[in-house]
Amino acid sequence: MRPSIIDSLRHYDRATFTKDVMAGIIVGIVALPLAIAFGIASGVTPEQGIITAIVAGFVISLLGGSRVQIGGPTGAFIVIIAGIIGQYGIQGLMVATVLAGLMLILLGMLRLGTIIKYIPYPIVVGFTSGIALTIFTTQVKDLLGLTIGGSVPADFISKWVCYAQNITTIDPWSAAVGIGSVVIIALWPMLNRVRYIGGRLSSLNKIPGSLVAIIVMTVAVLILKANGLAAGVDTIGDRFSINASLPAPAVPELTWEVVRSLFAPALTIAVLGAIESLLSATVADGVIGDRHDSNQELIAQGVANIVSPVFGGIPATGAIARTMTNINNGGQTPIAGIVHAVVLLLIFLLLMPYAQYIPMACLAGVLVIVSYNMSGWRTFRQLLHNPKSDISVLIITFLLTVVFDLTVAIEVGLMLACLLCMRRMAETTQVSVLTDEIDPAAEVDFASTNLEHFKIPDGCEVYEINGPFFFGIANRFEEIMGRAPRRPKVRIIRMRRVPFVDSTGMHNLENLIQMSRSQGIHVILSGVQPKVRDVLMRNNFDAIVGADNIQPHINAALQRAQQVLDGK
Repeated sequence: MRPSIIDSLRHYDRATFTKDVMAGIIVGIVALPLAIAFGIASGVTPEQGIITAIVAGFVISLLGGSRVQIGGPTGAFIVIIAGIIGQYGIQGLMVATVLAGLMLILLGMLRLGTIIKYIPYPIVVGFTSGIALTIFTTQVKDLLGLTIGGSVPADFISKWVCYAQNITTIDPWSAAVGIGSVVIIALWPMLNRVRYIGGRLSSLNKIPGSLVAIIVMTVAVLILKANGLAAGVDTIGDRFSINASLPAPAVPELTWEVVRSLFAPALTIAVLGAIESLLSATVADGVIGDRHDSNQELIAQGVANIVSPVFGGIPATGAIARTMTNINNGGQTPIAGIVHAVVLLLIFLLLMPYAQYIPMACLAGVLVIVSYNMSGWRTFRQLLHNPKSDISVLIITFLLTVVFDLTVAIEVGLMLACLLCMRRMAETTQVSVLTDEIDPAAEVDFASTNLEHFKIPDGCEVYEINGPFFFGIANRFEEIMGRAPRRPKVRIIRMRRVPFVDSTGMHNLENLIQMSRSQGIHVILSGVQPKVRDVLMRNNFDAIVGADNIQPHINAALQRAQQVLDGK
């Protein structure tokens, strides 16, 4: 494992550098309004959102395993961060973020990056859509300028009840700014379809609609307020004190009690960060025809989430929208991501004081568009045509994310997915009973022309297991043998198509041998694969069943059965 930037710089030239710089500048501009919006929506200051994009974006590009990945704060973390701050405070968030970073580094060091990719797709879609709906719900107050006495309730249902009770307090100017921002952002790509001005490609298509909406609405609100209008439209400066300087590094205090209480929230941050970053890197691979190092990417995400809170930042991960913006604008190497971080730093130091004039309703509009794009409603609708088990996981994960929180949704969703996976694996393993003869045409595990050995002797039964012999199938095997109409003298268990056996399978097999022996039934194992045989030998099955009763194929097993029946 090594950072992608090392290989990227081997044949680096001026042309590539120029493309990276241009892409980095554009991505930095795109990231600015999102970083501010994500920071405020998460319950921290706008500076903390930008600092996260600067610090984490730089570290992820410098150490990451993808050439084009752009890291920073994302919408997926809004709900988690707000919940942690509400319960544990800002210091609790810092500790949880550091712990999540350590977990991500551990996942990368243990080379578990590929395992994260196997999290079922319905779970990812379910909690992503649930987060999107939750983000939209949190922005309704600012979007419409509602006047609500006290704080807005934390849970989803209570929020909408509160909004319904205070719907008459809508501020028309705030609503106009919020809805107008949504319209500008939604229509901006359509306006950019006319891209030719004077025969040349217009540079307007490089400007993000969110930035256009912020500039237009900020200027409009300033003009309106100067003329005595729109007094009810809150701005960032009305709620936050803007500080355009990097804070001094401060390491969160880690004690055992704090670590224990914040382990679950940290695990949620780590799992979500791993899923989102690797999903983003995988999508990028498909576009640029490359292959990222998932384990190195996890290590970079971990380091970023350790460094970010030291400077007052919040959790960060790979951002799909910004990564695609980087690709679409010519980004070639991690240098583009580093340039994006430098651009944000310059904006932060030079222009941050002007952020106080941005209307909160406008930022709410930006997040409404983010939540819509994040919802993936078309994918959600398509998954509803899948098998019922997938639909169940999708709906349950979605509802738990919305009604409870993401931690519960991920835990329950993964548990359901694991149970369904075990059930499907158990269904793929078949157990068949043979009492008469074996079709030689179906035998491919040995070569023989002596067909008389395929005749199953009287008093002998052959049980064939086709698939993994694990805890999901072991009990069913016992049930099938228990339903046998007569008790045989010899029981052959064919294991030629058993790729692996787990501890439960071995335990049940040992019980079967001992139970059969107590009933006077002789057990013979046939066609045991080398890997399975090694496992059985390490557990002393040669002593339990007898070395002569572990045969390489059915031919030898039937001969051994005949010897037992003949009393030899």
